[in-house]
This record gives sequence, structure tokens and C-alpha cells, in this order.
Amino acid sequence: MPALVLLGAQWGDEGKGKATDLLGGSVDYVVRYQGGNNAGHTVVVGDQKYALHLLPSGILSPTCVPVIGNGVVVDPSVLLSELSGLNERGVDTSKLLISGNAHIITPYNVTVDKVTERFLGKRKIGTTGRGIGPTYADKINRVGIRVQDLYDESILTQKVEAALDAKNQMLTKLYNRRAIAIEQVVEELLGYAEKLAPYVADTVLVLNQALEEDKVVLFEGGQGTLLDIDHGTYPFVTSSNPTAGGACTGSGVGPTKISRVIGILKAYTTRVGAGPFPTELFDEDGDALRRIGGERGVTTGRDRRCGWFDAVIARYATRVNGLTDFFLTKLDVLTGWEQIPVCVAYEIDGKRVEELPYSQSDFHHAKPVYETLPGWSEDITKAKSFSDLPKNAQNYVKALEEMSGAPISAIGVGPGRDETIEINSFL
Repeated sequence: MPALVLLGAQWGDEGKGKATDLLGGSVDYVVRYQGGNNAGHTVVVGDQKYALHLLPSGILSPTCVPVIGNGVVVDPSVLLSELSGLNERGVDTSKLLISGNAHIITPYNVTVDKVTERFLGKRKIGTTGRGIGPTYADKINRVGIRVQDLYDESILTQKVEAALDAKNQMLTKLYNRRAIAIEQVVEELLGYAEKLAPYVADTVLVLNQALEEDKVVLFEGGQGTLLDIDHGTYPFVTSSNPTAGGACTGSGVGPTKISRVIGILKAYTTRVGAGPFPTELFDEDGDALRRIGGERGVTTGRDRRCGWFDAVIARYATRVNGLTDFFLTKLDVLTGWEQIPVCVAYEIDGKRVEELPYSQSDFHHAKPVYETLPGWSEDITKAKSFSDLPKNAQNYVKALEEMSGAPISAIGVGPGRDETIEINSFL
């Protein structure tokens, strides 16, 4: 059975957790392939709400195996806390698998993240301060600590020494901070080894064998397409590849085994942190979207910036990910607007541009060109089929589908697990 990739088609926070959880009962493995606890997924099951940061959303499904792939960076304290919280609520977490090649977020990575972001001042990126970027930097600089290193004290000590040799120089001489003790870091990291041991596995082998046995594997991206380190609004991006190609490098599963790539689109647009956002609203409509949509970051607690739907970035997401389907979320939030603007193009230096500008400077100066669609006032949260939606809501969905370049195969009409209209099956 081929694998599926499910990812954010905007700047993250599109509702990937809901979509993954919806599929969780039909798949055998759910895999996080990049990012760390800078991601946040909210999943509502019945009257229970779960906020997940590092764990795959599929962990809430009793029938599938949740996997943290080699492309993820893992903060052991956050992971163990998240597992403990779920266990206390009666969720079975014993099936979790963690790649031994996943990199560890160390205490010094968190320290470096916070002091460098503060040092940037007005030029700050908007990082969550959780050590994600510095951990990926260590990985690329080949001084990173991997999960498997926790089980060899000698190797672990050597690697921590190598990493801190330069970092302590930077902390003391550039930022006027206290040097970090090698022994203290090693002791803390070794303290996690026994607790993580039951979960550590060769996940590359496990996933490829599962696919050979006709098992269904779903790859779940954190953040979103426009936050991709290569294809996003650089430098206001994350430090990994949430796009579809990242599923391969972050899991060890080849691209020929992936048959569907599902992009999650919010019926409007949001963004957390700094960076360009052409359709951002600074008026009552923006406040209403934020209030009705509950737009507050699951991980950061920061209010999300809100704006109208941007078809330009949706088309871009279709292209760079090779999207086969869209899952449109939070359509219910738009109920009550008489008219709903949709950005169909940008105006840059007096010229109409219908594709995402290649130049960072052009994108910063892009002004949205809107088409206005008629809204609806009827409650749609009880809709079970596309025909149950008000005519104007149907027309809105059809318009977004045509503008975005891939079929909308499912629609979220409320936060609950069962508040979804399935138009085309993903499996």
C-alpha cells in the first residue's frame, strides 16, 4: 500500500491534527518527519481536547503506531512530559517508536536560541525559543547529539565537549553569559536514556517493512509550506522541510512509495511570528476571525495574525508539494459574513502578479488583489455532506478549489472529530 503525506499548505496552524486524527483509524502508522516541539496540533475527540507538540497526532488512535522519524528534533523533557500527560488521561502511548537517528535538543541549544533571538532585536525571526534552529544547525555542522548517543556515555561526552567548545566561547565573549558545564549537560541527557529506551527503534527499517507488508503509512508534517527552510518566506521560516520532499529525508522512505500528498488549507489565512503576510487584516474582520476561530498558537500561546484566504500561496503549495488533494478546515468560522474577500493575485509596483514572487523584496511589497464572494449566515456545523452546505458556502469551496489547483476532498465544518464532510476518500 503506498504512503500518504499530509502537510500544511499555508504558514502552519491549518488544522493538520484534525486531519491526521481523522485518518488515524484507517492507517497503520502515523509519522512525524520534521520539526520539533515548536509545532502544535489541537485534536478534539468527543468532549476532550488534546494539545500535541512533539507527538504525532495519530497517537490518539488505538489502532495505529505513532512514529517520530529521524528528521525530527526531540526535546526529551518535553516528550516525556507529553507522554505522561496522555497516560494520565488514559491514552495508551506504549506503541510509540522514536528513531535512534533523531537529534536531541540539548539545554545549550535552548540557551543559544533565546540569546541570539534577543540579540537580533528588531531583526528577530519570531522563533519559539525552544532550541529548534540551533539543534538543526548542530546537525548540519556535524556536532549534533542523536538519540542513540544517549546509550554510549563516552561518545555522548565527546560530542557535548565538541559542541560546547565553540558555544561557550560565544556565550561568554559575545553575549556575556556564563559558560555551560559539560558534565552537567551529560548527566542530564543520560538521565533520559532509560526512560526513552522502550521507544527507540530503527524506524527506517520498520516503516519500509510495513509498506512492503501493504500497511498504510501516513506522514504528518509540522508547520506549513510557507515556513519551509528552502521554499518558504525566508528568513522568516522554520529550520526544516515541512514540504512533501521532507517526508522522504525525514523518514527514510523513498519518494516512489508516496502516492498521495494532501495539503491542509484553512478557509482563511493565519500566521504566527514575524514575516510578510499580504492578506493580513488589522481591522474588525481580523479581530473577528481571531476570536471566532480561536486563533491562538497551541505551542506559543501567541495570538495568530489573521487574514483572508490567499489563493496565490495555495497555488504555490500545490506546485512545490505536488499536492493531489486539499483538506479545507474551519469553513464554519466564516459563517456570518455577508461578503468574503479572496486574494486571487498580488499587485507589485503597479503590476498584477498571479504567482508567488521569486524575490523576497517583491513579496514584502505585495498588495492583495481581491475578488469578493457572497457569504452565508446558516449554521453549517451539522452538515454531513457537501449538499447540506448553503449554496453560497458550496460556491465558496468550489471557487477556492478552482483557484488553488487541486481538488478539495474534505471540509472541516467544526472542531470535533465528526464535524467533517468527506467528499473523496483519501484511502
